[in-house]
Amino acid sequence: MKFWIPWGFAAIVTGVAVYFFLVGLADGSVSSFNTGLWTAILLGTMGITIGSLLLKKSGRPGLGALLALVLALPGVLAGLFFLLFLFTQPRGN
Repeated sequence: MKFWIPWGFAAIVTGVAVYFFLVGLADGSVSSFNTGLWTAILLGTMGITIGSLLLKKSGRPGLGALLALVLALPGVLAGLFFLLFLFTQPRGN
């Protein structure tokens, strides 16, 4: 259980990155100019998610959970930040 919670958040962050990539391909905002950046983002998020799962399957669930936390912790903090803006509705001036 201590592995699946951070891994689930890491998988959600990876899914969000893939979603924005596919939407960017559809509307043309992903172009040859920023292909390298998108490649690095997608390889990094997928590498962390898949790598942590492979560590768990090889008998090292603690290391897998730590690797998943590298992606899950910033994702959770960003999600809480957006929820804070959604519910507090700060003034923009």
